[in-house]
Amino acid sequence: MEIRFASEHRLSKYVACLHGIIGGGILIFLPAAVFIGLEYDNCCGCCGHENCGKSCAMLSSVLAAFIGILGSGYCFIISALGLSHGPYCLSAAEQNWVYPFTNSSGGYLLERDKWSECREPRNIVEWNLTLFSILLVLGGIELILCSIQVINGFLGGICGVCCNREEKYAC
Repeated sequence: MEIRFASEHRLSKYVACLHGIIGGGILIFLPAAVFIGLEYDNCCGCCGHENCGKSCAMLSSVLAAFIGILGSGYCFIISALGLSHGPYCLSAAEQNWVYPFTNSSGGYLLERDKWSECREPRNIVEWNLTLFSILLVLGGIELILCSIQVINGFLGGICGVCCNREEKYAC
């Protein structure tokens, strides 16, 4: 594994944003933990109604889902920008480290013969395409799931999914 380019600060500014770790990872752990814990969460007495604990838990999950939307949105946007601008590489034409595909607005993705414009690092265009495509798809899926949870949590909390007067919950 070659780390020379990282130690020489020759990475794309979009890789340095750590959007996969921060946006698609850390900021998604909180909503994931909240969503998993919803099955067992019961606030025991929401707004003076002893049986409405699940409604409060559902409403509180909306806040966690918004955090997830922020993280996944960050991951999605940075990935799209990384794909659009292309990799940071040693350009054969300019003999300098640049973003040679910035003005193509992502058009370089379909013109594989232009990829040879990047001399170093080897296969950087393929690496850039793979990394940002995977993170773009995962960020999009996370964004959709968190958006669905906002709607689900809001409706579940307002409509009182668990406020059935016949059903008793142990606190």
